[in-house]
Amino acid sequence: MAAQTESPELAGGQDCILEPLCFPEQLSSSVSHASSNDACLVSCVLCSHLAPMSDKDGLLKHMVLDHKLVIADIKLIADFPKYTLYWRKRFAEQPITDFCSVIKTNSEGPTELQENYFLLCDVLPEDRILREQLQQKRLEEVLEQQQRERDDDGFQRTCMFCTEEFIGNRSLLLNHMAREHSFSIGLPDNIVYCTEFLDTLERKLDNMQCLYCEKTFRDKTTLKDHMRKKQHRRINANNHDYDRFYVINYLELGKTWEEVQSEDDRELLEEEDDDWSDWQAHPVCAVCLFCEQQEETMEKIYTHMQKDHEFDLHKLKTDLNLKFYQQVKLVNYIRRELHQCRCYGCQKKFKAREEVVKHIMEAGHVMQLPEVSHWDQPQYYFPTYENDALLTALSDSDSESEGADRSCNVPVFPEDISNLNAIKQSSVLSKLLKDRGDPN
Repeated sequence: MAAQTESPELAGGQDCILEPLCFPEQLSSSVSHASSNDACLVSCVLCSHLAPMSDKDGLLKHMVLDHKLVIADIKLIADFPKYTLYWRKRFAEQPITDFCSVIKTNSEGPTELQENYFLLCDVLPEDRILREQLQQKRLEEVLEQQQRERDDDGFQRTCMFCTEEFIGNRSLLLNHMAREHSFSIGLPDNIVYCTEFLDTLERKLDNMQCLYCEKTFRDKTTLKDHMRKKQHRRINANNHDYDRFYVINYLELGKTWEEVQSEDDRELLEEEDDDWSDWQAHPVCAVCLFCEQQEETMEKIYTHMQKDHEFDLHKLKTDLNLKFYQQVKLVNYIRRELHQCRCYGCQKKFKAREEVVKHIMEAGHVMQLPEVSHWDQPQYYFPTYENDALLTALSDSDSESEGADRSCNVPVFPEDISNLNAIKQSSVLSKLLKDRGDPN
């Protein structure tokens, strides 16, 4: 099963996943508001360590590994440098425990192996207000920039597709390309950082790259013929490098224009008609626990696992009387063990995932689980794969299961706490903290 990264190991031999894992069929992508100055230095909130914005992931790993600090939902922080400066000042004034939820790892293990990690997320009102203020400030800056561009009559540029030169408002060039060359990047009033946008597109053309399919050709004549014959005179909407050039992507924190538009459409439909009888859910694209098989309904993926792998999740649920959260932890446990190329039944380690699956089938370990205490750990609340649709279809076998699980200990992160993907799933953590009545 493909994932974005393989799991390295720390010096102590512990399994450690440092990057978000994601199935290749991820349905949605977050908006990436890339900074035009990737060389801007960002400071660690707890020490003097500095890193350029282009290496933001490296800085996050530093904070996790060196300070055991995890910042949730990084993609929802509009101005990361200002965010870190703010918390650097606050952490210097008060102890980190005044702001962060303290999470203990390896809670079932020996005391000497237990560690405390700190989670900074928007469940804390101060953090939520800071994120909202940064987003509002960013939106104001973008709207001011857009207005300057709309009012600028000193724009001067030659068309990318012909030799005609335009002097005046940018709309003259954009309308010309749409009208004469059938190339439209959208209405002029919807675009911001227009000069940088056009520079980006021109560089692609200078590098003999198609703007739509992004293939590279040997010369400009071949590229021109390709774009004309294939009708590729448009940009690739799936390339999120372009998101920062459209104002709509700045309107709501962490949402693309497609998500914003989709929500607006749903609101209109709800106002017009409250009848949901003909509503159909989006295909879930669930992935098998053991192979790369994908299905668009849960019934099909369950049938596939029973038929091809002799694995019956429903039977395990019934035999072990699994409550909802136990099912979640079991699925995440199996996902993690197989990703680590380890048999979840006997803990035997292999070099490749295919070898593990073959061993599980031949040794009859498919339905053989270790002791419940081995996998029924709070650390497995967190998804191994951030887009694991299988988790969304689990059902509760006991109406009191949620209430019963609320009385459990504080949720903990696994030893691979540096898995930023797990932390990004803060909605799970937030729910658990709220269920416990934790004000932070």
